[in-house]
Amino acid sequence: MTGFFLPRRLGRTALLRYAAVLDGQTVNLHAELPASVTEAEAAEIVIRRGLRRHRRPARVYPDPEGPWLMDAAVLLGAEAGGVPIGPGRWKLRLEVRSGRRSVRLPLTLAEPTTPRKGATGPMARSPLTAQRFRLGRTVRGDARVVYAKARPAAEVAAVHIQHARIDVDLRVLGVRATEPWAEVVAAERRVRCPLAEVQPGVWRLEVPLSEMVPAGGGREHWDVMVHPGRGAPLRLARRLHDVQTPGRVFTMRKILVSPRRGVLMRIEPRYTPAGNFRFTCADGDRAE
Repeated sequence: MTGFFLPRRLGRTALLRYAAVLDGQTVNLHAELPASVTEAEAAEIVIRRGLRRHRRPARVYPDPEGPWLMDAAVLLGAEAGGVPIGPGRWKLRLEVRSGRRSVRLPLTLAEPTTPRKGATGPMARSPLTAQRFRLGRTVRGDARVVYAKARPAAEVAAVHIQHARIDVDLRVLGVRATEPWAEVVAAERRVRCPLAEVQPGVWRLEVPLSEMVPAGGGREHWDVMVHPGRGAPLRLARRLHDVQTPGRVFTMRKILVSPRRGVLMRIEPRYTPAGNFRFTCADGDRAE
């Protein structure tokens, strides 16, 4: 259906040459206005769903060698100070004014913008709230924003590695945390850990190194499970980033500790290829 409508509408709508959500919550737009727009003094992006409408300013300017152009950057999400849209599909329109005259144009997305390949890429979700804002289009080819709520997740906020201890700051997203607690889990062992709220929405885990000595020597892997107080436990991870190779970028140093008298243990905090946060503990006398 899009292939049927698009050719018949080109020349009568604002054609998007670029449309992307790069940081997980800001819609970046660049469009070419139809030839019927010969002058413009101001413009706004209108975000609409049903009877609800939100407006944000856009910049319009003439191209010396062609039609008028439009640029806009629209921040989404009330928590980030942006447009307070709710879950669902929201249509995008461009309203252009010149004097007392105004015209509202659909924003046509003929070809979805393909992100450039590199060390970073567009974020799939907001780094603040884990909400998802993505660009789509209707069967007529009009651009729209599709908003989905955050999925329950436990996200690493910071890792503090000291000489003989490790603290991990984390956030619980997509579910209300009521007296959360955590546990570190190995193949056959579990150690319960309290969480202390160090700032609103940020909880600190003091890693129980003395309880994580590998049984019988050797090597042992520990994951962190966060219990938000309601719902299923959440595996602690780091996924709200724009890095293409997080295993190489988010590296952390290993430390050698003596969690018990006469015992040495080498501990390595790291991220798995899936983004899960993990501790690898090894016998300090044998580890390289």
